Amino acid sequence: MNMYDIIYKKRTGNRLNREEIYYFVEGYTKGQIPDYQASALLMTFFLHPLTDGEIVDLTTAMCQSGDTVDLSPIEGIKVDKHSTGGVGDKTTLIALPVAAACGVPVAKMSGRGLGFTGGTIDKLESIPGMKTTLAEEEFLAQVNRLGLSIIGQTTNIAPADKKIYALRDVTATVDNLGLIASSVMSKKLAAGADAIVLDVKCGNGAFMKSAEDARALGKIMRTVGRTAGKNMVVLITDMNQPLGNAVGNSLEVIEVIETLKNKGPADIRLLSLTLAGTMICLGGLAETPEDGFRKAEEALESGRALEKMTAFLTAQGGDAGVIQDYGKFPQAKERRAVLAADTGFITAINTEAVGSASQRAGAGRETKDDPIDLSAGLLLQAKIGDRVTKGQPIAEIFGNDTAKLENAAEIYSAALRIENTLPICPPLILDVL
Repeated sequence: MNMYDIIYKKRTGNRLNREEIYYFVEGYTKGQIPDYQASALLMTFFLHPLTDGEIVDLTTAMCQSGDTVDLSPIEGIKVDKHSTGGVGDKTTLIALPVAAACGVPVAKMSGRGLGFTGGTIDKLESIPGMKTTLAEEEFLAQVNRLGLSIIGQTTNIAPADKKIYALRDVTATVDNLGLIASSVMSKKLAAGADAIVLDVKCGNGAFMKSAEDARALGKIMRTVGRTAGKNMVVLITDMNQPLGNAVGNSLEVIEVIETLKNKGPADIRLLSLTLAGTMICLGGLAETPEDGFRKAEEALESGRALEKMTAFLTAQGGDAGVIQDYGKFPQAKERRAVLAADTGFITAINTEAVGSASQRAGAGRETKDDPIDLSAGLLLQAKIGDRVTKGQPIAEIFGNDTAKLENAAEIYSAALRIENTLPICPPLILDVL
């Protein structure tokens, strides 16, 4: 078996078998296959899309290229939740405490932000003292004791995915449904949960621009998960404007806390409760997602979810005093108001540009090793459907560099379209698969 024959076979429209896919993944991960051959094979996947069987084999091979997490010492049905990424998406930090407060054991491994999307671990690290690295025994014990732990991904989870993704990033082979599905699911399967809720975003602030593409991706990932024996539910949700009003690490955590206090924005509350309700159903603690939603809503409104969040922060060394005193978060020295350029209704928001504005203010990274300003970000004061008057404040940008804030303000201002006609606001949850 050799790479030339594998490339030729796929280039001519034939299906690769399991042994050939494993040969590629193992050889490339170990450095035995050069970049030029690996990139040639990746390009054939655009010429002849991967079949469901090939995607399953590729996902499994990448999952098995490194460590896998054994969650069997944790009692109950372990449920994971994953989002494909979006601007202002802080639902993990709301849905997980809610689900855990209802008895679902949640052992979550999350990543950092890159580009215009944020990362859960960065958000958590805006809380003074918060530890996002735990020994495996400590991680498992905390979930058994408390029902919830969130830590960063270990360095050896799906190393094949890290190497293949880096190559895809420089060879124009990122936007391929089969490769995206295998990348996401290889890490999810390695994380060891029994059931997975996927939130697949679509719109101008997501990797999938259309609902059709998001559904196609969701169906592929559902097939991969079910083939691996996982119970799967996929939500297709809108990302044509930011979720909630806060974009940026500490600002988003404050909005999380406000939501857990029953004071958060309606959109972030709805999606978080829907995700939590689905997790509760998959965890066997509700007969239907609708019943799960009602249980999640009760946990939120009763304060039990906030209590769970407090216990979680304390268990991992975080200063739970931030829940009552937001002054304990990193504080930005500078702020800049963005004023409406015209009078009318906000009819569209370029969500990716909003994420870029937050990134330019200091809240995001361009490369994985870039430092970030945990105090930086934006607070939106108007969204799609709102009527604004010229000169009215529509957002506030926070950071510690005046020039960066000016640049971020220009980007944000250009991201909005203001017109005279009241727009039809799209639904937040488009489909459930």
